[in-house]
Amino acid sequence: MNIKKQIVLFSFFALFCLSILAQQKSVAKNSEEDGFTNLFNGKNFDGWYLKIRSGDEALAKKVFSIEDNMIHVFNDAFPDEYKLKTGENDTHGLFYSTKTYSKYILKFEYKWGSRIANNFDEWQYDAGVYYHVVNDKVWPVGIEYQIRYDHTTNRNHTGDLIRPKGANYDWFSTEDGKTYLHPNQGGKAEAKRNWLHFAAPTTNFNALNNEWNQCEIIVMGDAYAIHKLNGEIVNMAFNLSPGAGIFGFQSETAEIFYRNIKIKEFDKMVPAEEFLK
Repeated sequence: MNIKKQIVLFSFFALFCLSILAQQKSVAKNSEEDGFTNLFNGKNFDGWYLKIRSGDEALAKKVFSIEDNMIHVFNDAFPDEYKLKTGENDTHGLFYSTKTYSKYILKFEYKWGSRIANNFDEWQYDAGVYYHVVNDKVWPVGIEYQIRYDHTTNRNHTGDLIRPKGANYDWFSTEDGKTYLHPNQGGKAEAKRNWLHFAAPTTNFNALNNEWNQCEIIVMGDAYAIHKLNGEIVNMAFNLSPGAGIFGFQSETAEIFYRNIKIKEFDKMVPAEEFLK
């Protein structure tokens, strides 16, 4: 082999090595910048435990089944309509994290199925995620990121805030007090301490179309919480109490799928403005 060919081959080899090194650096950088850890492994409930109103552990495993790397609530083992208007609501429940969290971004995806259950006539397609939970009752003391769709009005309620007895936060709304509005945009402090606080109106949601919704709960201890739906900020709370706790994903009135549950934790407080840009 002459010197010219050796130089050409060496050049190709060097470029190949540099390309591989650049790809490795890019992957490492993206992984470092991403910083999220999967909380659901797609196979079992390691890091979680189940709890439903009836206390029946065998039934809880049927309510929260694992299929195709998803958690499927009310799967094929249930009829199309389960105990509607009976008042029993024995399958109301949550799968809870075993770890306590305070400052983090929690991401997950959900989509609706077609089965309906329990008090569906009151709340339509309803589920949710409780965070900063300090007990694990059904229902617990904590703050809720509501997941809900009212098919009778085609209205999104995903991102609504729920404040049960024992929890607290400050909330700002439009002049009429009906939906969230940030104080920097003229939002007024809540005058009456209600338990339900509607998200800002949006058409950016998937309802009964078999499409996934991407959700984020950004929480910084007791300072604030931001609710996002498909990349859009739809609600926010300030001065939270409790300021830390476990979190749980609900089973309630309708078939629902959860997947891609992941978290990014923070050691220090990140100003809300960083997420409002």
